[in-house]
Amino acid sequence: MSASMVRATVRAVSKRRILPTRAALTLTPSAVNRISFLLKNKPGFIAMKVGVRTRGCNGLTYTLDYTKEKDKSDEEVLQDGVRVFIEKKAQLTLLGTEMDYVESKLSSEFVFNNPNIKGTCGCGESFNI
Repeated sequence: MSASMVRATVRAVSKRRILPTRAALTLTPSAVNRISFLLKNKPGFIAMKVGVRTRGCNGLTYTLDYTKEKDKSDEEVLQDGVRVFIEKKAQLTLLGTEMDYVESKLSSEFVFNNPNIKGTCGCGESFNI
């Protein structure tokens, strides 16, 4: 009749330091400018939506779409007047990520600098966590 008993103590903390919250996704000025330009050319759309899909040779890939409304499960990032919605499936994947827009002689693309990625494929289009 001997049952294990685990005890827990609760203490009230009077002087707790509240840490500022960080946005799930931060945008570089270059990304803000490009998203703003793209949305100006698409009347009726209010934001870009970022998501992840199972695709590619390494597991996941990012998706970018125009959106006319925010779904109730989307996370909203508002930075410098630009709105980006993050799909529910991508929210944990994108925590702490910086979204940049890079132009070179051969290409122009959004680049996600994600600290959570454990590996990428050779072409750089897919990743795993």
